[in-house]
Amino acid sequence: MRLTKYGHACVRIEDQDRVLVIDPGTFSETEALSGADAVLVTHEHADHIDVDKLDSARKSSPGLTVHTHPALAAALGRGTTAVAPGETFTAAGFTVHAVGGEHAEIIDGLPGCPNIGFVVEGVYHPGDSLFVPDEPVHTLLVPASGPWLKLREAIEFVRAVRPARAFPIHDINLSDIGKENFDGWLEEEPGTEYARIPLGGSVEL
Repeated sequence: MRLTKYGHACVRIEDQDRVLVIDPGTFSETEALSGADAVLVTHEHADHIDVDKLDSARKSSPGLTVHTHPALAAALGRGTTAVAPGETFTAAGFTVHAVGGEHAEIIDGLPGCPNIGFVVEGVYHPGDSLFVPDEPVHTLLVPASGPWLKLREAIEFVRAVRPARAFPIHDINLSDIGKENFDGWLEEEPGTEYARIPLGGSVEL
């Protein structure tokens, strides 16, 4: 299974001819969706879903399926499947477990919108949340920056999930120095192999 990192929170998971894309937002590259069989969307914020890119991909690949929480599924319309936390389903031939349910709070209960994390055969993309699933996770995509996130919380998240390996996502707002600082802290965490995937780069899982 191959994992490719695209801009910000977008990743692409491939296994032979199966292609699954998670959170192709406005900061991700269009090629992330090329040849995709299915798309998972954690929540409705533009940095996680670019509707124009998605519509274009659907026109190119009429069989493309989309899975997200019920409110966003209704807004995206035909070809979108609503999933709820706790459900297990198949997307692009991968077994996916939906977890969590709420976006992490920034302040005063905001943004107060749904957020579904996805565990794809041991690979966990939490979206904008720090929900800890009650199942083994071998690869964690750990958020590195956001108005709802502190460095300490990211470290505690990794410790709580206890993955074999972790790669950063949600990092568009970090400067090069900020990325180096984040990486330096996470590299010190025992029990988890941490590395940064270059933009457009891939790792074999």
